[in-house]
Amino acid sequence: MAESRPAARPLSPHLQIYRWSWTMAMSIAHRVTGTALYGGTLLIALWLIAAASGPAAYETAQWIAGSILGKLVLFGYTFVLLHHMVGGLRHFVWDLGHGYEPQTRTNLAKYSVVVSGGLTLLVWIVALTR
Repeated sequence: MAESRPAARPLSPHLQIYRWSWTMAMSIAHRVTGTALYGGTLLIALWLIAAASGPAAYETAQWIAGSILGKLVLFGYTFVLLHHMVGGLRHFVWDLGHGYEPQTRTNLAKYSVVVSGGLTLLVWIVALTR
């Protein structure tokens, strides 16, 4: 009886094959930030539940949000939200048929980090000075 062997087919390339690029990293970051938004939205829902549950629960939620760890989480959530938004705008530019040149693609990816970081700092500066 002849031995049954699978057909010799090429394997699909994986991340180890490709050379990392800015657009690849930002594509992965866009997916990660989209997933992280679920956790941040859960925290907002918990805060709203605490607010609806009465003064004691709301005070506890405010204390947690006002702690150093709470502020770090809120800062991270702000960055994730803005980074995902800027990444979405980058995709929108592509949907309009622009920005496909190699250097433009790379610049859009690099600037998305800079813009989202700058917007995060701006939001927090405004929030902390009021």
